[in-house]
Amino acid sequence: MTKDVIALTPEMPDLPTLLAGLYAGGPDLGVNTTADGAVVQLCGPDGRPLVSVEAPILVQVPGETFRLLGHTVADGPVWWTEARASTAVAEAARLAGSFAGRLATVLGGTVWPPEAATTDVVPLATDVSAIPAPATGSPAVDVLTATTAVVIQDRPLIAMTSWLSDALRSAATAERALQIVTPPTARLTLPTRAALRGLPNRWVVQDAEHGYYDGLSGAVLHWKNGTFTPVHDEQGATSAAEAFIPGPDTGERQLILTLRTRHPAEEPLVLGHALETAFRHLTGAPPAGWSTAEPVNLPWSTRQLTDLARARAPRPTWLVAVGPPGRPALATVRVLRTPAGVEEDMTLALGYGSDEAPPLDAIEELSTVLDAEHGLVTLLTTVRAARRDLTVPPSLEAPPVPVAFTLGSAEAEAIGQARAGHPPLGPSPTRLGFASRPALHYPLSDGTDPDAWNTFQRLIRHLFTPRQTQRK
Repeated sequence: MTKDVIALTPEMPDLPTLLAGLYAGGPDLGVNTTADGAVVQLCGPDGRPLVSVEAPILVQVPGETFRLLGHTVADGPVWWTEARASTAVAEAARLAGSFAGRLATVLGGTVWPPEAATTDVVPLATDVSAIPAPATGSPAVDVLTATTAVVIQDRPLIAMTSWLSDALRSAATAERALQIVTPPTARLTLPTRAALRGLPNRWVVQDAEHGYYDGLSGAVLHWKNGTFTPVHDEQGATSAAEAFIPGPDTGERQLILTLRTRHPAEEPLVLGHALETAFRHLTGAPPAGWSTAEPVNLPWSTRQLTDLARARAPRPTWLVAVGPPGRPALATVRVLRTPAGVEEDMTLALGYGSDEAPPLDAIEELSTVLDAEHGLVTLLTTVRAARRDLTVPPSLEAPPVPVAFTLGSAEAEAIGQARAGHPPLGPSPTRLGFASRPALHYPLSDGTDPDAWNTFQRLIRHLFTPRQTQRK
């Protein structure tokens, strides 16, 4: 298990400052680098890593430290320097706190969590030679087996940091599952939830009274054959943990847009405009920033994210974008190079309080613009009863309810306007844009009728099942 401590400073920690921080353990400890120099490790005399420090990140997006840490810093950019201490060694957490405290003292910053900050020299009294060194090769991974990489986190909000992103990528490359173990007080950001949604990846909640359970499905889990797996009874059935119960309905809601756009793979192409358009229509402002991990640290730039995707092609590019403080808005984007062109798969979530109404009446106009200007393929709009801050608790949450489905004009043309425009069991679509080649907007519900999923599934089967299959 590891303990995370973060120094937040107005200036970049230079080499002398980093060395002063790493001297927190006195002259007997060593320093090592890993991840091509991106991670510096404070090590015991035998070379065992005690504290791993990631390269500082300049966070230029307002509100990110409060969104992820509940920690307010002075206005302006802030350098985020994250240290992970191994809890297998008693002194390691205090070493991480002293490292961060020294950076904050020299550079005039703060430390999260505040109680971890100190500038004391922490001598190593533990005989680390008696403690097996982790054989993971990654500072983010605590346990590595043939099938699974386990990360144990105790921070209140589990974000898709570069630590976790690297661990997920390494696990996928090695065909391992990534499983994150947290206490029941932890929550996930939406990017982390999306990363853990597909099995065998899991969010494992360790509850003192109820043991282990899956934080997204509630299934009771146990450690077996080097991985967390559901407990089965004699009939092979699984059960939900007693702690996995619905929270109270506070009236908070999330508006979720799942959309795909497609563009010709041409040199002038600039990505990100569809997402920016959705942000402007629904929040009144463009995204505040983007990044390939959390915290989101770069000011919004369609040109920069296009350059990144082009440099990585034909490999896919994943990124996250956030809105400005005030209206919770968070999006994930996956850019794909396909035979049909360049596609952007996007999920945009916006949070609303009990006294706020999601702007459902804006979706039809947004769909029209996305189709006319940004190569819309499909757009599914849903509403769910969930937290306004867009975080995910380890409890039973109601599924989203479909509100509308929009079929872009090119997709409708490929299916056939006669067929796409007249589903035999409804709903009847509204035609958007040019009458000769319209996009089709299918209303499904007002966001309160769960049966709208059945309507949506019938519609999808009608639209995308090959005709010869339908005749059989």
